[in-house]
Amino acid sequence: METDVLIVGAGPTGLMLANQLARRGVRIAIIDRHEGPARETRALGVQARTLEIYARLGIVGRALELGKRGTGANLWAEGRWMARVPLSGAGQNATPYPYILILGQDDNERILGDRLRDWGVSVQWHTELIGLEQKQDHVEATLKLSDGGTRRIAAAWVAGCDGAHSAVRALSDIPFEGAPYPHVFFVADTVATGTMVPDQVNVYLWRQGFHLFFPMRGRDHWRLVGILPPALRGRHDLGFEDVLPSLHREAGAGLDIKSCTWFSSYRIHHRCAACFRDRRCFLLGDAAHIHSPVGAQGMNTGLQDAYNLAWKLALVVQGRAGAALLDSYEEERLPVARRLLNTTDKGFKLVVADNWLAGLLRTKILARLAACALRLERIQRFAFRAVSQIGIHYRASPLSKSQGEMPEGAPQAGDRFPWLRLKFAAQGPAEDLFEKLDDTRLVLIVIGQPPPSGAAADYGGFLRIHAVPADPCNDAELRRAGIPSPSFYLLRPDGHIGICGGVLDASAIADYGRERLRLAGSADQRHSA
Repeated sequence: METDVLIVGAGPTGLMLANQLARRGVRIAIIDRHEGPARETRALGVQARTLEIYARLGIVGRALELGKRGTGANLWAEGRWMARVPLSGAGQNATPYPYILILGQDDNERILGDRLRDWGVSVQWHTELIGLEQKQDHVEATLKLSDGGTRRIAAAWVAGCDGAHSAVRALSDIPFEGAPYPHVFFVADTVATGTMVPDQVNVYLWRQGFHLFFPMRGRDHWRLVGILPPALRGRHDLGFEDVLPSLHREAGAGLDIKSCTWFSSYRIHHRCAACFRDRRCFLLGDAAHIHSPVGAQGMNTGLQDAYNLAWKLALVVQGRAGAALLDSYEEERLPVARRLLNTTDKGFKLVVADNWLAGLLRTKILARLAACALRLERIQRFAFRAVSQIGIHYRASPLSKSQGEMPEGAPQAGDRFPWLRLKFAAQGPAEDLFEKLDDTRLVLIVIGQPPPSGAAADYGGFLRIHAVPADPCNDAELRRAGIPSPSFYLLRPDGHIGICGGVLDASAIADYGRERLRLAGSADQRHSA
């Protein structure tokens, strides 16, 4: 076998998967048909959940240095300010990153690419996948090289991270169901002044559509996204100057565009692959699902696809888990993609509908309802959890198990374990739990009861244990998160809860590893670590 995993596509999703596999010692090859990394900003909203993953990868500091923190979002209707969502307040106790980071796709790719080289891996650019032949124990891939020649490569697994026009999906005959939206959109990087609230996302709703202003690095630098006027939609020679008249007509005289460094028009599709896996081939990111830009979810969803698959694929490649574990990738991520497509599609259709009734609903009724609702802290917190993706859960997954019934309001099996500051020693300081988690292993958190003793059920060194002692500070923090005492939580490498319960039963932990995670050798590990 020439490589354990062939990754097709070196966008953010492919680079994330490559990094996660390489840091776990998996042999990979990553190819891309383009000549080099993205040069345009393209996708630009990095959500809190992605930043949490970046922290585990050791690149969050660089991302924060290059990006612009959007601490709030403002809603405008026909030029009138309606409401503000204070992201920093809504998420301040939920994540270390209570904001949206405005960071272009090009910068994300650069950061991920630099990190990948730290593992000794480089992207093979100008290399295209043109053939796939699945065998019982590997895949034969045919690659077209930069000089026009071809090469065959044998890989145990193939990951299609190659975008909306995925060769992996096409060669695997996986349907890509959906359709394009009828509208044509434009995007521009500008230097502009106006009514926009600085350092925050500004959403302008008009009778004829919408404009989004995202704060970018630099003074008065804004990414502008909008809908092309109907009269311009059939043209192929558009420039930013063509949309300026309608932009000024809708945004008013207060908007002053001083310069535009990049402009592009495009159509948006809403599609989802019929399945995310065909035997030894997987689909991730835009190869698996594409949807509207509502909520800046696309790039982040692809990155989470990669984070979900990587730890499972690494265990299987290393012989530490059975291949049946890989079934859970589609079982967990396909419902997330379909749910996201459904919600963003409905919201997007309402925002972009052309008829006069929709315009009235958008600017008069929807804007006022949203303004009233977003003043409520409970609604703000709910909206933040949804948009930031920290609320994504896998409760229906076969990898999620509760040992007894957990109280209502407590973290449940399948949830992302909450961000807490806890004392792990009786006289010690409060520490950031997320900084102590090792996302290359399982982590057992034991609360209000002694940690297990012995040395047998550590899954061959794959388990780390953190005991949370009784302490007034700990009690308050656990109460805030709804975590009962006594309780235990076994976290998967991606931070989601695998099994949880009240009184710890070490044999239940060992059984979970054998029956749910398919870990090799866990059948005999009946004692605690």
